[in-house]
Amino acid sequence: MVLSTADSELDALRHEICRVGKSLFERGYVHGSTGNISVRIPDTAGGGFLITPTDACLGFLAPERLSHIDSQGQQTGGDRASKTLTLHQRIYDAAPWAMCVIHTHSTHLVELTLRGVWDPADIVPPLTPYYVMKVGHVPLIPYFLPGDSQIATCVSQMIGDYAARGLTLRAVMCERLGPQVWNATLASAMATLEELEETARLWLRGNCSATPLSEAAIEDLRQQFKISW
Repeated sequence: MVLSTADSELDALRHEICRVGKSLFERGYVHGSTGNISVRIPDTAGGGFLITPTDACLGFLAPERLSHIDSQGQQTGGDRASKTLTLHQRIYDAAPWAMCVIHTHSTHLVELTLRGVWDPADIVPPLTPYYVMKVGHVPLIPYFLPGDSQIATCVSQMIGDYAARGLTLRAVMCERLGPQVWNATLASAMATLEELEETARLWLRGNCSATPLSEAAIEDLRQQFKISW
């Protein structure tokens, strides 16, 4: 059977979600049935988005069982959508450039919120140039019950607040739950997540006392690589 262009595009997105979920699971970024992934479906493939089902293990996803949400926000296929559906929808609304969202319960990031973050506006300091370039600011979202709509409201407001300051927010950290990361592709979102988790690990290993990059060093990065910070 030959798939149409739209069906081929949708099929590729389904398999990419499964590939990324398996990679995250095998490397310990998620465990059990924690975490979720979604991707925005381009208009050429019908619009809406795909999201992992509720209580699914990211290491053992089946492409055909991913939840299919149409452009009106209604589920049209797959298993029951993750309880974070509203949060993902609000991120896509607030950040139109974002094409995917990844949520994990990454160990070092969750541990960081238990021990105390560097600052609620920046959970870790700018320790490395790649953290500044690839991740950027990551604010803390206070604790709410998993799936609580207040998380979505907080994240949406954060994205808008940072955009008003000329800054692109790519991630937030939900206290005791884990990071929400979004980007233009699943590969780039996964890279952002990896850099964020590694920076948290370095910060904790140094007993939360390492010296951040200086403002002069950050300004050099701004000038050299045209980044916002």
